Amino acid sequence: MAEIVQQRLEDRIPGLEQLERVGLFTKKEVRLVIKKSTALEYKLHRPMLRKEDFITYIEYEIGVLELIKKRRLRIGYNFKKDEIEFPIMSRISSVFRRATAKWKDDLQLWLSHVAFCKKWNMKTQVSKVFLSLLAIHPDKPALWIMAAKCEMEDRNSSESARHLFLRALRFHPKNKKVYLEYFRMELMHAEKLRRQQKELEQAEMAMGEYEFSMEILNGKLAEVVYKEATEKIKDAEFVLSFLNIAALFDFTKELQEMILQDLQNKYANDPLTWDYMAKCELEAGLGAEMGAELQSTKEKASDTVRREERSCLVYEEGLKSLQTEAMWTCYATFCWNRFKRKTNVTELKEKRQERLLTVFQRAHDALLLEESFYKKWVKVLQSTGDADGATRVAVAATKRFSQSVETWSCSLQTLMELGSANVDELFQEALKHVNPKESMALWVLQLEWSASTQSPEETEALFKRGLASTVPAVSMEVKKKYLDWSYTTGGYKKARQTFRSLHEHRPFSKEFFLRMIQIEKEQDSLKMSNIRDYYERALREFGSSDEDLWLDYIKEERGPHGQAENSGSIHWRAMKSLEGECVERFVTKYTLLQTGHI
Repeated sequence: MAEIVQQRLEDRIPGLEQLERVGLFTKKEVRLVIKKSTALEYKLHRPMLRKEDFITYIEYEIGVLELIKKRRLRIGYNFKKDEIEFPIMSRISSVFRRATAKWKDDLQLWLSHVAFCKKWNMKTQVSKVFLSLLAIHPDKPALWIMAAKCEMEDRNSSESARHLFLRALRFHPKNKKVYLEYFRMELMHAEKLRRQQKELEQAEMAMGEYEFSMEILNGKLAEVVYKEATEKIKDAEFVLSFLNIAALFDFTKELQEMILQDLQNKYANDPLTWDYMAKCELEAGLGAEMGAELQSTKEKASDTVRREERSCLVYEEGLKSLQTEAMWTCYATFCWNRFKRKTNVTELKEKRQERLLTVFQRAHDALLLEESFYKKWVKVLQSTGDADGATRVAVAATKRFSQSVETWSCSLQTLMELGSANVDELFQEALKHVNPKESMALWVLQLEWSASTQSPEETEALFKRGLASTVPAVSMEVKKKYLDWSYTTGGYKKARQTFRSLHEHRPFSKEFFLRMIQIEKEQDSLKMSNIRDYYERALREFGSSDEDLWLDYIKEERGPHGQAENSGSIHWRAMKSLEGECVERFVTKYTLLQTGHI
């Protein structure tokens, strides 16, 4: 091992001598570099290798490179880079290769090597790193795409990028992302060739050896990729992704028309097709509007109404053959997005609102309105002051989605805001239909409503019904809420009475006991015996798994109202009661408490 380390240190000497000779490093700094490098080299040649040692070595060497770069800028010396920087960069790459050979599955290590090579302009080395990486991880499409992009953008080699994409497709023949990025790459290649051709023509240079195929210039290679992809993966959203990419390039009009034709012919029964065509109608008049420079806001609004109406006609046409929830969702989403757009023209705003409410109603009548839209529908009706309509929709939503907690919560909140008379009946109806394990939100909402609107007797009866719930989470939450409500309405005496009636009524939550402790501490005449009782009851339930409860108890005894001598026995009991990792955490926290750090 010593011989290898010595050889590697000797290999550094010519570069270090050059650093000292040209004035980038002082003699003292060179000695420090040798000393640090020696220590790092020995760590890399130990029998038991550690990843952290390799990372430390790499970070140190990169730090040296960065320092050399700053020193060069400061003194204005830009020579002998092959003798100074290049050996360091080669050494770092060598260490990266050793590390990635040892820890092949560490992608972060591989990608750090790639990033280093890119930063220090080692383009050939980047390709080699990616080839090694892909040989080990061919199952990760993102790495193939990253490698191809690197070839295309950093090395300006479309041929290598194409080769990588083709290899990626052998491993991932049905991966959408690989096909889309391959398609994008071919269009970028065509755009680059068109730019080169234009530059040659502007310079009035003879084409000579530069021969540009019109098919490639027009994106025919991208078309081939598209056709192969859509033969293997039949999906309207996938086709639309190709169309969106093609739209980014100004020479793809024919390609876009072909893709759009495919979309209409092959996916006429997919809502996304109609959605896209409708949005095209909306955007179709934008260019004309900008060019015409309409004279007034009213004229602009009229044009917007016309374009939106044309879009709606497309949706209506789609609904004739495609009466599905997905189709209505696209239509409703379009109307909702247009309704949300701000405008100062009252007529336009009213038209959008009328259209939105009509679509909501029609979709609801067809039993095809998505659940999330009912909340939006109610809010729109409330904003217009139509309380009866909002109530009607809220109730209708609960009938349509009778097992949805979210729908019941939203509808009940709306009815509570509107002061509906049958809220109590609807709460009972909700609890019948909803899965008891998911009913927590409804119980909390009902308790809050009852506390604010019903008599104390009715609220207390409701709390007692909640306590009888067979769902532990509901029962525990109701206990805590009951204790809070008792303290708020009846003060300390009522809270104590409630606690005594519940302290043997399992299951418990830790918060239930902590809340009672907090209530006791808020009293002018604090009774430490009561606080001890609450802690002891809490520890009976949670003492084997909650180290913080024991620590709080110890802190309480060390406080002004406690007896510090009791803390020792509590500590002993905690060590006996706690299990597993809780013991270690307790010891650590207790030590911090003893030293005054917590």
